[in-house]
Amino acid sequence: MKKKIGIIGSGFVAGGLAKILDQSNDLQTAKIYTRSDIGKRNDFPFQNKMTNSLQEVIDTSDLVVECTGDPVTATENIEKVIEAGLPVVTMNSEFHITTGSYFVEKGVLTEAEGDQPGCTAALYEEALSMGFEPLVFGNIKGFLNTTPKREEMEYWAGKKGISVEMTTSFTDGTKVQIEQAFTANGLGATIAKNGLLGIEVDNVKKGGDILGVEADKIGTAISDYILSPQSPPGVFITAKHEKSHIQALEYLKMGNGPYYTLVKDYHLVYFEIPKTIRRILNGGPILLDNGSNPSISVATIAKKKLNPGDKISKGIGSFSVRGEAIRIKDMPNHLPIGLCNNVTIKKKVEEGQTLTFDDIELESNRAIEIWYQILEKVQQR
Repeated sequence: MKKKIGIIGSGFVAGGLAKILDQSNDLQTAKIYTRSDIGKRNDFPFQNKMTNSLQEVIDTSDLVVECTGDPVTATENIEKVIEAGLPVVTMNSEFHITTGSYFVEKGVLTEAEGDQPGCTAALYEEALSMGFEPLVFGNIKGFLNTTPKREEMEYWAGKKGISVEMTTSFTDGTKVQIEQAFTANGLGATIAKNGLLGIEVDNVKKGGDILGVEADKIGTAISDYILSPQSPPGVFITAKHEKSHIQALEYLKMGNGPYYTLVKDYHLVYFEIPKTIRRILNGGPILLDNGSNPSISVATIAKKKLNPGDKISKGIGSFSVRGEAIRIKDMPNHLPIGLCNNVTIKKKVEEGQTLTFDDIELESNRAIEIWYQILEKVQQR
């Protein structure tokens, strides 16, 4: 009998996943939760399976996939699903880096393969199985513009078939900062500096070598990215290996060391989610979570001067702010980019400034309550 998979979200990832599940021999879509008007969703491939009731998703599912990209609503919905005793698979780095740590010990919760953090975690397992000692968890980025223009983002969003917010978060670096902060927490690494290094290089091997040196200087594994338009999209791990294998690795075209770079040169988003669904349904371990005691967060950085009374409806994908990975201990009062929703500025903020809770007014919600619990735990460490 096919296992029933509920979906929370009704965007690009949710629609694609529903198609893949519909073509599966062992999985099928149960209900798809959306906050949108179902009657107006002729754009969605499975309109007949959509519901505005989260409880209906819970009641009809063996496992739930959350893929909204919204950390605040994801927090509320995932809490209800976990309380109902169902396993949760996500494609939502934004949620994990904001409140995911709270749920680590409360139920079965994992990020999926398909996006960069999940793909890195899968590559990490492969690297360990071959005896490698990972030093760099790397993301390959082809383009970066921290202050893109709205008209440019609207053009590319239409061309790619994704939202303007998502397009903007990819372009201004917020997405890669979130992904690498999540990867650092989940795989026990750190960051070389606040905002990451973002080495600009011609190829992945060269970038891995440079970042490997930085990791050795720090004395622990780091999570970072390279800016390399010529390289394929994907992720990489730069690692060391026991010296007795140097000759064999050189023969196998891995170079002469001491750094060896393993590359997954694609990440296929919703096409890969079923791998993680099956992993969990078959009783396998979680692939990746944010850890119960994170050290890295993603702060809110002003893209322009902000004045008292200015409002920001959503920080991720905004034209007013962007995100940067930081060490929590360096800035405990920072405003996480995932919590920058329906914010009113109450103090003058300069371009490039890191926003704190003292700079803004916002209504309390479950995600904020949970963030303060996480912060208290981190500060007691």
